[in-house]
Amino acid sequence: MTLCIMGINFGYAQKNAEVKFNQTTHDFGTFSENNPIVSCEFTFTNIGNAPFVIHQAVASCGCTVPEYTKEPVMPGKTGIIKVTYNGTGKYPGHFKKSITLRTNAKTEMYRLYIEGEMTAKDAK
Repeated sequence: MTLCIMGINFGYAQKNAEVKFNQTTHDFGTFSENNPIVSCEFTFTNIGNAPFVIHQAVASCGCTVPEYTKEPVMPGKTGIIKVTYNGTGKYPGHFKKSITLRTNAKTEMYRLYIEGEMTAKDAK
């Protein structure tokens, strides 16, 4: 009986979602305060053998909004996380923000970063 239970636990432990991101940092470069809203997409592939689920995506600041698929991403399939930075009302200059993902994967937490340089409206 004990051997049977150990076998079931071992088999269960082998089923894990695991993802590989195309990148974990996106640099917007320099953009003007005249057009302060910029977006990018992070692409990932489920390289595990179980469906991958993002439970939560939390940005380090209210000026950064992550959007992601709520449905499970099956093994071998890809998914996208769109991140929008809104610099309206923010001081011009360099910024770096993070997005923390809580998932069901082997690695339960992932962190993505965006950064850039917003120039003042009257800058040439």
